[in-house]
Amino acid sequence: MGMFYSDMRKLITRILDKFYFYPVNRIVPYVTFRYAACGGMNMLLDWTLYFILYNFILRKQNLDLGLVVISPYIAAFIIVFPITFFTGFWLNNNIAFHGSPLKNGVKLSRYLLVVCVSIFINYFGLKLLVEHFHLYPTPSKIIVTLAATAVSYFSQKHFTFRKHSAVK
Repeated sequence: MGMFYSDMRKLITRILDKFYFYPVNRIVPYVTFRYAACGGMNMLLDWTLYFILYNFILRKQNLDLGLVVISPYIAAFIIVFPITFFTGFWLNNNIAFHGSPLKNGVKLSRYLLVVCVSIFINYFGLKLLVEHFHLYPTPSKIIVTLAATAVSYFSQKHFTFRKHSAVK
């Protein structure tokens, strides 16, 4: 199975390298380009799985678990989240920030922490902009997503997948 992941990493890296050309390579650092590409791939996976689950598997119906009933859009989110969490971690660990000397368990727990911070920024940022500043939800979501993405990128680069371990 390790050979499959190694081959997949090499294939994805080769494909990304084909898109890293002038003028992109003059403006965007390579690690930032990889991070954006991996995030974009994971976001497309997230949207696709969510669409399929919500529309065709849950059929826009509540999910009745006996003790609790979950709305279909939240149920789809709950089901998709662990999948895209792990694919996002794999892409960041093996493509965007490949080469970090930290152990995978440390990186995974740090990745979870950064994802939780991102969820927190999204939730409270939307509440702040929409409910307190009375901005429209869509522009608010764009602003909050940009802020969360910036925080996530710098956190992943300098905390989760940093190149040098502070402990020697």
